[in-house]
Amino acid sequence: MASTTSTPIDAGNVASLPADAISYSDLYARWERGNWRATELDFTEDARQWREDFTDFERQAAMWNYCLFFWGEDAVANNLSPYIDAAPLEEQKYFLTTQQVDEARHAVFFKRFMQEVVGVGDGSMASGLNAIKPQLTVGFRKIFDRLDTMADELRAERSPAQLAAAVTLYHIVIEAALAQPGQHFICSYLEERDQLPAFREGMANIAADEQRHIGFGVKLLSDLNREDPVGVPKAVARILREVTRYTAQVLMPPGWDETYLTVFNYSFDKVGVEGLTSMTTKLRSAGLAVESLPGPALLPPGLTPLEVSQRGRALAKAGVIGVREGPSDRDPETVAMLFDTVRRQVNPEHGLSRPTTFQWEFTDPDVATWHLTVENGSSFVQQGEAPRADVRLRLSYQDWVDIIGERLDPLRALASGRLRPRGNPLVLARLGKVFPRG
Repeated sequence: MASTTSTPIDAGNVASLPADAISYSDLYARWERGNWRATELDFTEDARQWREDFTDFERQAAMWNYCLFFWGEDAVANNLSPYIDAAPLEEQKYFLTTQQVDEARHAVFFKRFMQEVVGVGDGSMASGLNAIKPQLTVGFRKIFDRLDTMADELRAERSPAQLAAAVTLYHIVIEAALAQPGQHFICSYLEERDQLPAFREGMANIAADEQRHIGFGVKLLSDLNREDPVGVPKAVARILREVTRYTAQVLMPPGWDETYLTVFNYSFDKVGVEGLTSMTTKLRSAGLAVESLPGPALLPPGLTPLEVSQRGRALAKAGVIGVREGPSDRDPETVAMLFDTVRRQVNPEHGLSRPTTFQWEFTDPDVATWHLTVENGSSFVQQGEAPRADVRLRLSYQDWVDIIGERLDPLRALASGRLRPRGNPLVLARLGKVFPRG
């Protein structure tokens, strides 16, 4: 039976967090005050403007973006029930119930817009969803497939750590890092152009709902972390490492054509920086700052949010991270970026007692040899053969990229002979410590 009161917090041992400034009861009250009706919006003027004021390409670009939201709202509504069951407090369950109502309302809103304005579907939810499915990007599919399996995992295990992983995926990644910047993108150009008044009103209502959901997620994460300060950070780090590799491919229009955004006076960089900043800020507010999470660094150290966003997108376009839809790029700029990323993510607690050099000798004649030297407190990487290499790694370039992108298990590559290491056995034994995986 769920408790109806929060666990007492020892103020002398637990620092106050931004999430402590709000209560679950207040969040519920905000829901009651913010109720709105998706069925009563009048899309008549929106339909006229869609036909007469938008160009063919603007309609194409806008519809592609709106399809991601429509599918996403339906998916999150379907997956909330196990969250409600797993929440330990009644107040948390009540709020999550309101959130499920919100998500269903959002899906109804997008279904109506798609059918009444865009002309997609016959008015049923199933027909609308079936019609837009081809528009979903590979990154979007990966993350929402993971939401489906997360729901199943949460049904099987309701521990604080498992619930924290689920909340991180739903409230922090999907809502704060992906949906919120997308909402800002849509609302900004519709306001600037004074277009689609009913759709704009609905999007503003959705944004207010999502802000409330995100606040709840941050608060719940902070409470779960206090309950299990060892298991929760590990679970949060694990799910973030699993899904953030796909985030650059969520807002990925056909052919990576940025005019799908610039036509509305926006850019990949603006969306990427806002999403990354939103995610890291929310985690810090929950007492789970990205840099404090256990295991390998989630983000390449030493880069600004803009540089992280640009690098993530470049590596995704090159087929290094995320979903690879063909051979990975092997031009010198991509290879240099790949090895600089490896350098930045060397585990500082590698345990090597002296400067140690690792050399990659690719079986591909068109990819140069590279080496990386790890020293106390620093590492440097360089193209070409090292004067003396402690460890030599021989493999194909594509296999190395797939190991980095976590599409190929290095142990499987070793067992099959695709990865052939040679050198100092003591250093070889520490490979997994120097280059850790999540």
